[in-house]
Amino acid sequence: MRIRATVAAASGALILSALAVPAAHAATADPVISKVAVNGGKNTVLGTTAAKTVTVSVTASHASGIADGWVILWHGKNPDEGMDGALLPNEEEATCKAASATTSTCSYTITIDPKADLTKNALAGSWHVLAGAEAKDGSSTSYDSYTTAKIQRLSKLTVNASPEPVKKGRTITVTGKLSRANWETHAYAGYSGQPVKLQFRKKTGSTYTTVKTIKSSSTGSLKTTVTASVDGYWRYSFAGTSTTPAVTTAGDFVDVR
Repeated sequence: MRIRATVAAASGALILSALAVPAAHAATADPVISKVAVNGGKNTVLGTTAAKTVTVSVTASHASGIADGWVILWHGKNPDEGMDGALLPNEEEATCKAASATTSTCSYTITIDPKADLTKNALAGSWHVLAGAEAKDGSSTSYDSYTTAKIQRLSKLTVNASPEPVKKGRTITVTGKLSRANWETHAYAGYSGQPVKLQFRKKTGSTYTTVKTIKSSSTGSLKTTVTASVDGYWRYSFAGTSTTPAVTTAGDFVDVR
């Protein structure tokens, strides 16, 4: 790996520095980065204990060809101070695949362990993506924050509609709970004050419609009532936030007699 990344503790903050970066040749244009991808462009979602490995890549072009590329994820205000998280590649060298004589995509993997790397819930949300590339002639380019990528706390949602069966015209009570991973306690805790949609699909239908929207309680609990009219499936659906992914339950069938 031509770019050697290190993370060191200083003044209580994590400092990220890219070392041994070759100086760009004055007479040669620097490589041009056209794309940086983290986890295939999808948000990375982690629970409380299981680690996840994602692929990160940088695509760049230069007249002499691309020799190397690098991607590092970091969290905080800037890479020199105020950083509170950094995620480095597993490999010492990138795997670069040439699309042409001038353009290549260089890839690494990064393993994220919620117990070791995500020690604070405040780390959920947008992470900066440091990205760079080196051309075969030795010229290079690098961005402290080329783009951002989301790392989120896994969400869970339950539903239960009762009684089952129920007489037509009677009341159905639909309960549930919205929770998400707590990276500080390594357990799941209720997600409070969040809008959650109650949706219904007729037994003979194929699509769900939203009946009402309620908010989760201080413990993440959900509870509302509806009037029984026809056989069908009830479910809860949460749209998600910047720190927590969307989640929807399976439908709970209620037989109306």
